[in-house]
Amino acid sequence: MGSRASPPHDYLHMHVEQLRRRHQSLSELTYARDEDAKLETTRARLSNILKRHEDLKERLSRDSDKLIFERLQKEFEGARAAQTEEISIDDDDWNDGLLATIREKVHMEADRKAMANQVIYCLDGARIGIQFETFFAGEPCEIFHCVLESKSFLEKMTLIEHTLPFFLPIRELESDLLSSNAIKFIDHLEEILQAYIDRREQVRLIKELYGNQIGELFHSLPYNVIEFVLEDFECKVTVSIRYSDLLLTLPSQARVLAWPLRSSKRISTRSSSASAAQPVPFRLPYAEEALKTLCLPEAYADIVLDLPHALKGIFSAQDSD
Repeated sequence: MGSRASPPHDYLHMHVEQLRRRHQSLSELTYARDEDAKLETTRARLSNILKRHEDLKERLSRDSDKLIFERLQKEFEGARAAQTEEISIDDDDWNDGLLATIREKVHMEADRKAMANQVIYCLDGARIGIQFETFFAGEPCEIFHCVLESKSFLEKMTLIEHTLPFFLPIRELESDLLSSNAIKFIDHLEEILQAYIDRREQVRLIKELYGNQIGELFHSLPYNVIEFVLEDFECKVTVSIRYSDLLLTLPSQARVLAWPLRSSKRISTRSSSASAAQPVPFRLPYAEEALKTLCLPEAYADIVLDLPHALKGIFSAQDSD
């Protein structure tokens, strides 16, 4: 006895179901393409903003600031020359006590130079000049100046001129500290400057050493927010670090995500939902810990060294699911 033919409404139902599935697949593909287009548009806008940011920073850091720096540098050098004393000692005055005093001053000066500290000058017009000498990896890096003024001994001191980076909280420090404790103001300002130079030079160093592996790199002006992308690997790795305080040289927060490439065969395709069409990132805790405990170039080297092993473990766990 032959098999009974399916009723026409069953064929119609099957056809409708096929059309529905095809429409869903097309919708998911369109959604994925739309998401890609949005990401590319965002990336292009961000790149344009970063370029304008660099141009603005360059304009703001030259010309007028350069003229102020050169003028203050000459004035500070003149004050240094005026404050230098040359002592002539007769034979009768030379003794062990005097030698001990000179040796003590020499060692004090050596200790002073070993620190990335400030040099204070008396300038004309009842002004005090402070020259901040910053260092990185034990080498001189950059010099900054600020000039304080007090019209009389009873009046509070004010900051009247400086070559400090405009994006650091100079006026806030002046308001909070200068009138009550000038020494604390100077010392705190030095610490902020040195920390800023340290963060800046760490970024410069990774660009110099590993620039061929780094894709997009973004940082705020004080370098307390730093983000970059590693693209020369099986995954796209995004690194985001934050410094909660401008005195820090190691990040207080770190986030490292590995984004599997969409073309990778390792990406699971079992789910037909739209979310499955998008790669799901994985956190790399070892990398985050390295960033929070090591300077940026050292942390970068550790991250790259252990990255293949970490990715292998992630993909193995994904394949076993």
